[in-house]
Amino acid sequence: MLAVVEIEGFQYEVEPNAVVKTQLLQKAPGETVEFEKVLFVEKDGEVVVGNPYVQAKVVASVVAHGKEPKVIVFKKKRRKNYRRLRGHRQPYTLLEIKEISLS
Repeated sequence: MLAVVEIEGFQYEVEPNAVVKTQLLQKAPGETVEFEKVLFVEKDGEVVVGNPYVQAKVVASVVAHGKEPKVIVFKKKRRKNYRRLRGHRQPYTLLEIKEISLS
């Protein structure tokens, strides 16, 4: 079984028992989360495409939170003694997909 689900404005392709890295969700590790914005479901070769959404539900549990590796942003203007150095670490949430139910 396969589904495309919209989480926080981004689309993710999910399967049961898969771990997905998403944008940061304000849920504690171990909590269960349900997503009802399902765009596409494929089950046993049968395909259901939503317009825009399918009557389905994806249940996941929060595994952990973390931060991506640092990305360096460096700005410089030559001969002007202008230099700016900034770093950024994007936070993320790991979700384990429990089930995909089609209603």
